[in-house]
Amino acid sequence: MAAGAVAVGAAESAPRLVSAFGPGGAFDPGGAFGLGDDEERLGDDEEQGDGPGGSRRRIDLGRLGGFLLRRPGLVISAAVVVLVVLASFWPTLFTSDDPLLGVPKERFHGPSGAHWFGTDELGRDVFARVVHGAALSMKATLIAVAVAFVVGGLLGLVAGFVGRWIEDVIMRFVDVMLSIPTLFLSLALITALGYGTVKVAVAVGIASVASFARVMRSEVLKVRQAVYVEAARSTGARWYSVLWRHVLPNAMGPVIVLATLDFGVSVLAVSSLSFLGYGAEPPAPEWGTLISSGRNYLANAWWLTTLPGVTVAATVLATNRIARALDGEWTAGR
Repeated sequence: MAAGAVAVGAAESAPRLVSAFGPGGAFDPGGAFGLGDDEERLGDDEEQGDGPGGSRRRIDLGRLGGFLLRRPGLVISAAVVVLVVLASFWPTLFTSDDPLLGVPKERFHGPSGAHWFGTDELGRDVFARVVHGAALSMKATLIAVAVAFVVGGLLGLVAGFVGRWIEDVIMRFVDVMLSIPTLFLSLALITALGYGTVKVAVAVGIASVASFARVMRSEVLKVRQAVYVEAARSTGARWYSVLWRHVLPNAMGPVIVLATLDFGVSVLAVSSLSFLGYGAEPPAPEWGTLISSGRNYLANAWWLTTLPGVTVAATVLATNRIARALDGEWTAGR
């Protein structure tokens, strides 16, 4: 009887998760961008009965259009991210030029209809090199975010859930990592690991582990003290069941938001290290490498550095805008 009362109380007092994240911790794109119930069913043309009381659920296009007009920056940011993803996986959708082959007689041609981003010192199309370089840069960025998300999340989860001396050891290690600037720590790790795109990505990911560990630990400590977690324990649930079914899903929200924000930071970090010469070797068209090679001709061929730099900046700003939208939804729903 007492256990039943505790369970009922837990169900009534369990915190409502943010609209961007479902009760099981799954990401809900409809809730993430503030869409109502009608917009969340975008594409859902399931019919109910046509008899009394039955109706066909339809999309309120007016409300969806109003949402798009109210948040043009978010829509533009999402479009930029989609274009970068498409360029990473299907570069031939944007250009048919070879990024490694040039035409010597077309050296240093400025931006034009034939060459949107101009040509470089070897007559290679800069737009083609930027498009094909998206695959290298996004590959490194995804690896970096995955390393930080998995390693940092596990450290924070263990520290927050287990506690005691294990938490003290992990968090002191995290404090040491946070005391070192991320770029300097990445440089030190690259010195040990060696040069290359993947090694740069791993170094950037390890340097970002500390922030993920702190956020995950903070959320686990909050969720661990929730009434519904205590109710699950009082019913005799195993610790791994409590961890997997209750603690982890409800602690993942801010970590996912942080991963989105860290994506833009990782793009900038990977490009910076490639600019310094630690990434892919020329003639690989990595974004940082393109900016580095173009700086030698900045006086008479500004597009070699400026346009790849604008691409990097647009990608970073777009992902940061999306991360802020997710963070706003999460904060508003707490």
